Amino acid sequence: MPRETLILVGRNEVQPVAEQHADRLRNAGLVDTVTTATYDVEPESELRETLSGVCGDRIYAVPMCFAHTYETLKDVPRALSRLSGEVRYCDPIGKRQAVTGAIRNQAEAASDANALVLVALGNSRDDHARTAATFHAARLRADFDEVRTAYLLQSPAVECARYTLEADHAVACPLFVDDCEATRDRIPDQLELHRGGIDYADPFGADDNITDAIAVAVQRARANSDLSTPSPDLVADAEPVATDGSGRE
Repeated sequence: MPRETLILVGRNEVQPVAEQHADRLRNAGLVDTVTTATYDVEPESELRETLSGVCGDRIYAVPMCFAHTYETLKDVPRALSRLSGEVRYCDPIGKRQAVTGAIRNQAEAASDANALVLVALGNSRDDHARTAATFHAARLRADFDEVRTAYLLQSPAVECARYTLEADHAVACPLFVDDCEATRDRIPDQLELHRGGIDYADPFGADDNITDAIAVAVQRARANSDLSTPSPDLVADAEPVATDGSGRE
């Protein structure tokens, strides 16, 4: 049996949440080893030391973020390419069905409103965040009378969300794994929370459902690996992750 390792990789802000899930997954015995790897600005250089201690015959890497960014599509794969062993790079956890449950839990814990605003970072260059947010919005319409999406870096913009809502009372859920500058300052400011009428939920990342989402990502990557077929969740243009077993591209 190959020795399997799981790396939960993300920005420094997600370290506390990543460690929680790592502990749960260790206890569950999903793989032989579970570790976390975080960075501030430059994944390729900052992850070098952390990843130098990671080993395994098969290594699964799961980005701890809502949706792909330039970092997860380019910089993180370059950092992972130095690993020895067979590297299986999964998509970010954000589009997993289990995440819908995590978002619902945060919304219900924060408010009794029947209107929901999902706020993601977004990206003017691609639709990864929009695709994931739209997926959850469609599923959550079974639980809320009104569901809208908004973004910090693309349209529809967060600052317009208040004015597009039909309901007088809503709850806004930031689609982020853990607290960061965007969830603490930018989103509350642009939603004008001080005016009332919109309750504000915590990021979804600490929810137990996220542990399940990570486990599903690994199990799917494992199954596709055993079948020798490419997973649709693998990053198509992350060539450096497809190593030869010695960490070389």
